[in-house]
Amino acid sequence: MASLCRVKLGSWMGQACRLHTSSSVSAKLHYKMLVLGGGSGGIAMSARMKRMLGAENVAVVEPSEMHYYQPIWTLVGAGAKSVKSSGRPTESVMPSGVKLVKSKVQEINPEKNTVRTDDGTEISYEYLIVALGLQLHFEKIKGLPEGFEHPKIGSNYSVQTVEKTWKALQDFKEGNALFTFPNTPIKCAGAPQKIMYLSDAYLRKTGKRSKANIKYFTPQPVIFGIKKYADSLWDIVKNRDLQVNLRHDLIEVRADKQEAVFANLDKPGETKVVEYEMLHVTPPMGPVSVVKNSPLADEVGWLDLDKETLQHKKYPNVFGIGDCTSLPTSKTAAAVAAQSGVLHRTIKRVLKKEKPDKKYDGYTSCPLVTSYNTVILAEFDYDGQPLETFPIDQGKERRLMYYMKADVMPHLYWHGLLRGLWGGPGPYRKLMHLGMK
Repeated sequence: MASLCRVKLGSWMGQACRLHTSSSVSAKLHYKMLVLGGGSGGIAMSARMKRMLGAENVAVVEPSEMHYYQPIWTLVGAGAKSVKSSGRPTESVMPSGVKLVKSKVQEINPEKNTVRTDDGTEISYEYLIVALGLQLHFEKIKGLPEGFEHPKIGSNYSVQTVEKTWKALQDFKEGNALFTFPNTPIKCAGAPQKIMYLSDAYLRKTGKRSKANIKYFTPQPVIFGIKKYADSLWDIVKNRDLQVNLRHDLIEVRADKQEAVFANLDKPGETKVVEYEMLHVTPPMGPVSVVKNSPLADEVGWLDLDKETLQHKKYPNVFGIGDCTSLPTSKTAAAVAAQSGVLHRTIKRVLKKEKPDKKYDGYTSCPLVTSYNTVILAEFDYDGQPLETFPIDQGKERRLMYYMKADVMPHLYWHGLLRGLWGGPGPYRKLMHLGMK
């Protein structure tokens, strides 16, 4: 990969001469830097671009009225935080002076450097940052999303369903509590089991645990992708009598009967029907259609980026960040933070007609909430190697890490990342490890 990257970087100056930066004569709006998406990556980069280029040269296309800090929904689903605390009006988190185009992106044409929105507006750009996130696909599970109209079922992955998780947990009497992981890439791969640990803790606290069979179903062959943290999670699972079913994929929900149907991936054609008293569903996910159907997509549909510079592999004036990208790392807000610092540097160099020189190492983080006061803080890179910030063993459950997750990280998100001031813990990691990492 390193040699490939050198080839790409070495040929960059040749590519620069054909940067697609001409504006369309028919475009009604034109911006030097156009950002698609007003999620964590889009807002963070628009703040950084404002400082680099001036607010009048930057615009963000985002239709949503509200911006949500989604990592906190794990705690909302367990009753530890309110859904109201997770959201703020989109306009309130926009950098002042940056234009907010309240529309949905309908089409991206990188050959003409234009974007068309759902109301027919055409916007041209010199440079483009794609930060459109990913798409939830509840509909790929038979019986959903209509099944959410019934009680006993919820999902922490949507603002419309997260409070249903808490209601199902509160209403639990006795029986099976099921928690699922889909057979697709997802954002925050630890979240499907975090709610299981929190539910276990809640049922113990309320005296209902002896009446509950807690079961986790995942199509993966492992409980977690990084062995160090997986070993710790297996210990927790065994100590708390939680049943883990590997290689099982949720394919149907019969909400009227309170039944979930799973496919056994090791035995094609074999299914298992499990009754539930509570069901938490993590939906299948995939690339958003506007990216998937554009020349910017790879063969699967993700934004096709150089994994080190975050520059598009074919269109040098196009960049990306976050869940919409092809970057082979876990899709988290922590990854967005680290990517934002690298992308800032890449764009700064590109604007000067220089080669990108800062490389994203795939850093991502997953605070694995294991109770109402403990977290295992998983941090790792592209190679699946731990890349821990603190000079302690983060593979152990710690109270300090829970307060980081519940209180420090939201503050860092709203006042650091979204303002373009937080590029991840890299510098602090070096300081805490005396320059050894």
